[in-house]
Amino acid sequence: MGRAQEHGRAAESLAAAYLEIAGLEVLGRNVRLAGVEVDLVAREERTRVVVEVKLRNRADYGGAVAAVDERKRERLRRAARALLAEAGGPVRVDVVAMDRTADGLALRHVRGAVGGSD
Repeated sequence: MGRAQEHGRAAESLAAAYLEIAGLEVLGRNVRLAGVEVDLVAREERTRVVVEVKLRNRADYGGAVAAVDERKRERLRRAARALLAEAGGPVRVDVVAMDRTADGLALRHVRGAVGGSD
């Protein structure tokens, strides 16, 4: 496993721990939905959540949040629609973005980051 993959897995683990501390239940990691690999699937009360995790070493191109481009948003929408079709109920797409800073790591949880998923 390469260094980038190791960092990606560590970021997913950190995101999962953060979500659990924030009160969500992590249901799965690296889940395939409609041909899309989703980093995390979680639940917050009755809402199931498709979670994209992004880690960036540099913020000069907008950072981790900006790394979720239109192509990726459409894939996340497709995964959310598949999750909705699977069991109904509310579904949303969140992004957990992590940017390295001089002081360490800045984590940002963007709820409902991708609209049009339900």
